[in-house]
Amino acid sequence: MQNVTPMLARKDERTPDESRSSLPGGVIGFLSYWCALAIPFMLYGSNTLFFFLYTWPFFLALLPVSVLIGIVLSLMIRGRLVWSGVITAIVVVCLFWLLFSFLSGW
Repeated sequence: MQNVTPMLARKDERTPDESRSSLPGGVIGFLSYWCALAIPFMLYGSNTLFFFLYTWPFFLALLPVSVLIGIVLSLMIRGRLVWSGVITAIVVVCLFWLLFSFLSGW
């Protein structure tokens, strides 16, 4: 009969599955949305409020998109929170600015 102890003594060399959470990505997407919302106010002042008064549904629709972008990028980059935050912020600001420039006609 064969000895099975070498099989039992062998260590599992695979890395254990990391439990990944989507919460940090969602928070990063949410904060990126609010930072992107503040940029037109910093550039154009309080007149931006009148522009947002008529176009708020379009910009509100970017909130869940921003959160989903943050979650997806956070899960794709696998735990590198700084890079995930930087890339999410860049993508969300670009989407926000694209919508802002499209609606304002510039």
